[in-house]
Amino acid sequence: MKKILIIVAIALLSLAASGQPFKGTWTGKLSVQDIELTMVLHIGDACTLDVPSQGAKDIPVEINGTESAQVKLSIPMIGASYEGLYLGNTIVGTFRQTGMEFPLAFKRGKPAANRPQTPKPPFPYNTEEFTFTNSDAVLSGTLTTPHGMSEETPIVLMVSGSGLQNRDEELFEHKPFAVIADVLAKNGIASLRYDDRSYGKSTGDASNATTKTFMEDAHAGVTHLRSLGFKHIGILGHSEGGTIAFMLAADGLTDFIVSMAGMAETGEKTLLDQTTRIAVLTGMSGQDAKAYAENAISHTKATGNAYMQYLMTLDPAPYISEVKCPVLAINGEKDSQVLCETHLAVIRTLVPHADTKAYPELNHMFQHCTTGHPTEYYNIEETISPEVPEDIAEWINSLHAGKNQ
Repeated sequence: MKKILIIVAIALLSLAASGQPFKGTWTGKLSVQDIELTMVLHIGDACTLDVPSQGAKDIPVEINGTESAQVKLSIPMIGASYEGLYLGNTIVGTFRQTGMEFPLAFKRGKPAANRPQTPKPPFPYNTEEFTFTNSDAVLSGTLTTPHGMSEETPIVLMVSGSGLQNRDEELFEHKPFAVIADVLAKNGIASLRYDDRSYGKSTGDASNATTKTFMEDAHAGVTHLRSLGFKHIGILGHSEGGTIAFMLAADGLTDFIVSMAGMAETGEKTLLDQTTRIAVLTGMSGQDAKAYAENAISHTKATGNAYMQYLMTLDPAPYISEVKCPVLAINGEKDSQVLCETHLAVIRTLVPHADTKAYPELNHMFQHCTTGHPTEYYNIEETISPEVPEDIAEWINSLHAGKNQ
């Protein structure tokens, strides 16, 4: 689940275009306790700052002055400010928020995130643009098929986690679905991944969308694939997508499912555990972290947001217990968002025939990590541990081989 409730308030900065010497891209690193946040400041006609480790982009902030090389910024929405001294290729200053001060220096240039696993053409398989519809939405995606494709070739529909994402489930410049599709195709398995409604090339209204809405979009995708003659259709879902996989499998829609860190407890319990775990990783004591999490959940309930209201009350257990098709459920043991020890245990109890695996040292994104804190996602070069998509491919092919025996 990528709507992360993180303790550390993030400095989101921008400069007005009036400061001509400042035009360009600047990068700074803000250190809060043991957490380092990279900030990328874009100064031009539209002036914004990205915080890649938080998935934050294009956030405007007010400029209060640039007199005599002094840069003064304010960020009213989070009660923060920044004052720095312009030194040509560097802006050296102090970030202030809620009575705390942190040194923060920007240098010219944008950091180049190294993502060595992102597939690059030419590909040893076929890819094509693909669309399907669900009511008001036209979902646009990429159909990836191995050479020698036939109606007997297994195919998976990929369903992303919470928050609007493109077909690659791109987050922090990582493209996990592209990496998984690449491995599957090289192992003779087709896949369809698509932009979420209203995002990328997809249309449709997502303003009041809930998990149920995204489940219906996935349902439409499977139905369309079935109408084209595919005989072995599964769903591969990550996080919220894993829960959606169980919801659809409960209705007998799929031939198999792969749940990657899928939520198995109620949304409220999942968010409470998630917020508590992240607070502890940030440095809070267990008691303070729990109190903080309970307060955050109460605040979230009070917002009246349609998506969060539905998620809070969603209980996947009744769906999971109805699943009859083959299931592969996996988690990283250092997952701080969908806690491995909790959710895999529920799945094992409710679906005794499920194949499950817990990966030591992997986080919610299935990356090798240090603590599992979400702020690590961006700084880790690995998009996904190579063994994970290989294990998924081997498992799917074992099902297909069984059908042919």
